[in-house]
Order: sequence, then structure tokens, then C-alpha cells
Amino acid sequence: MPKRGKKGAVSSRRSKTAAKKNDKEAAGEGPALYKDTPDQKTSPSGKPAILKICSWNVDGLRTWIKKKGIDWVKEEAPDILCLQETKCSENKLPAELQEPPGLPHQYRSAPLDKEGYSGMGLLSRQCPLKVSCGIREEEHDQECWVIVAKFDSFVLVAAYVPNSGRGLYRQCWDEAFRKFLKGLPLVLCGDLNVAHEEIDLHNPKGNKKNAGFMPQEHQGFGELLQAVPLADSFRHLCPSTAYAYTIWTYMMNAPSKNVGWRLNYFLLSHSLLPALCDSQIHSKALSSDHCPITLYLAL
Repeated sequence: MPKRGKKGAVSSRRSKTAAKKNDKEAAGEGPALYKDTPDQKTSPSGKPAILKICSWNVDGLRTWIKKKGIDWVKEEAPDILCLQETKCSENKLPAELQEPPGLPHQYRSAPLDKEGYSGMGLLSRQCPLKVSCGIREEEHDQECWVIVAKFDSFVLVAAYVPNSGRGLYRQCWDEAFRKFLKGLPLVLCGDLNVAHEEIDLHNPKGNKKNAGFMPQEHQGFGELLQAVPLADSFRHLCPSTAYAYTIWTYMMNAPSKNVGWRLNYFLLSHSLLPALCDSQIHSKALSSDHCPITLYLAL
């Protein structure tokens, strides 16, 4: 395992501090922290956001609920909630998620033969036109890595991507996944298990041989962006914002020191970029080893 600033009004409020390191860390006075920013709810053309999507690797639903993760969701009130690593079969679903307020349409996927492993969830305020699981390749659909929901103006693909700890499988997956995604007007979100560039993790030099930042992984991510093609919504708005991470190990006080990685993403088809209002990282919401991320669109 283990850049906010661009042209226009959205980035101007963040760009002043985006390119430089945190003053305290530079002076040796403390860790460099990422400061969550206010939500931007209008597109570059001034249209108001009408869709809010949250994505969160919960690292086990039952523990996440005990740590008040569901309370954060209730307060945020997303239109769509995508969950990864639910680690919970249908018959053991916590009562709090059986009828969550405002998200009546629920879809879940988990390996039948691996209780407590992997698992995906998609909860929506609006009923999707169509929902499916997997990428239509049996080799890659045994673990339930993907849920696909079709809406009027886009296709939402929620994914939990395997890392290179599984050897060559990740490279085979990347190729199949790119093939599956081509031609869709899509929002791809979830735990993609790769830090794309050095700015996306705390210690890039020390992690070049570790899963999540191996050369073939970030190269494959770049190929995904180019081939489909897709844009990293956070980096589109904030190309040089450092210390913006979405996962921290529980060891050695990593969260308080902000020793983390950015592995969770919202990737958009280029045709949807004019509708992009904001792409947020909620680094203070730590009911899991990952924090949630949010996308606002003015469709």
C-alpha cells in the first residue's frame, strides 16, 4: 500500500499555498497537514451543482459504523454513496445500512466464498436506469471489484482495484479495465490502489518498490487516463497541492503526522469536465484508515 490550483475561480482560493510545503514542516516545527477547504458548488460557467457523490473505503462496515462513519454520511447527505471493502455479506448487513435515510436504492456485491473480504456497495437517492457488477470478464469478476450504475447523463463505475501485491494480476486487470471503460461517458470512483505521481504520497523515494507506487502501477494509471480518456478531478482543479492524502496506516501515528497516500479518486470523462464544481478530500473524517472523498457536478 502504503496540487490544489488551476486556472479559474475554483483554484484561485487555494493556489497561493498549493505549490509550497507547509511552513511548519519546512522550519522543522511539525508535520505538513492538508487543510480541508470549503465546498465549491458552482461550475466554471456558474451553474449550481445538482449531484453530490461520496466515495469511501470503509475497511469493514461494522467497524466503520462503530466509529461513527454513518453519522458523517447522514450529515453530508450525498445523492450517491459508493463504499469499498465493506467486508460484509448480505445476511450480516448492519441495521444502520438496511434503510439509510435518503438512499433507498441499494446495491451490494461481495465474494460468496470469502466472508469478511473485499465487497462493494452503492447507495443512491435516485433509482439508476441499470446496475451491474463486474467488467464482463470471468477471470476478473470473482472478487466483486466493480459496481456499474447507469444514469441519464453518465455512467458511474465504483471500483476497488487490486494492487501489485498480487503480482502480474494487476497488469492484466489494468488492461481489461481500460478495455471495459472505453466509450462510456463516465464517473469512475473508488480505491484505485495507486498513487499516480510523487506528489500523491508522503515518501515517494522510499516506496518505489512497494505496492501502490511501483513503476508499472503509476504507468498503468497514466495509460488509463490517456486511453479512455479520463481526467483526475482533484488534480484538474488542484494540480500542485501537496500533502492531500486519502489513506494513512494506523502505525506510528501516521494520521497525525500526515504520512499518507492518495489512492482514492474521482476520474471523469473529458465531456463531463465543464460540469465539475469540486472534488474534495475530507481528511478529518477518519472512521476508517481511508477518508471519504466527494464530487460535485452541475449536470
